[in-house]
Amino acid sequence: MRVWLVSGRRRSVSFKSVADWATISSLATAGGTLVLAGATFSAVRSSNRSARIAEQALQEQRRPVLVNARLDDPLQKTMFADGHWIRAEGSQAAIDEEGGVLYLALALRNAGAGIAVLQGWYPWPDLLTDVDHPPPEDFRRQIRDIYIAPGDVGVWQGALRDANDDVLRGIAGARAERRPFTVDLLYSDQVGGQRTISRFGLMPTGEDHWLGNVGRHWNLDLAGPR
Repeated sequence: MRVWLVSGRRRSVSFKSVADWATISSLATAGGTLVLAGATFSAVRSSNRSARIAEQALQEQRRPVLVNARLDDPLQKTMFADGHWIRAEGSQAAIDEEGGVLYLALALRNAGAGIAVLQGWYPWPDLLTDVDHPPPEDFRRQIRDIYIAPGDVGVWQGALRDANDDVLRGIAGARAERRPFTVDLLYSDQVGGQRTISRFGLMPTGEDHWLGNVGRHWNLDLAGPR
């Protein structure tokens, strides 16, 4: 115990009281630090959640979704690298054969909010219903850049030129026999993200016309709607 003289009086203060106040002060400081840390953690977590929401909103603004064109959509014409022209009106598909080459085209509409950039295609000689999509690396790459603006129409094109290609023979047989077949299209947004595969059935109608009809969509980079 220590003794101090205060205003002519003797006053004693125990070491225990000083120690108690020091402990209380340390605990108060620690408690304040803990509260500050908790507030900082909550703020960071809220900020991260806001950033994720903003990123998701930006992705939705850039997400393309390709479907078949409408019956009343305007005529689409496109030229291949060898000078061959092909046309598809409304929601039609087109199949031409010349010089052993099979030319394919499909009128499309972008129902999404972002630009669609066609990356590749995978033809099937039959109409598929419950078969999963092939891996993206197995798709035939597009030779030319095909962009379809949101809310607008465009046309996909592809050609089969190898006479030894079984797919060429299969689709040529479907054309001759007027049987439906399938084309999977691989596309992305304008920065190469949000890759999607959409499956289109090409159906014969009338004597020499074909209609395109979308059946399935697979999101490769994000969770799908189902």
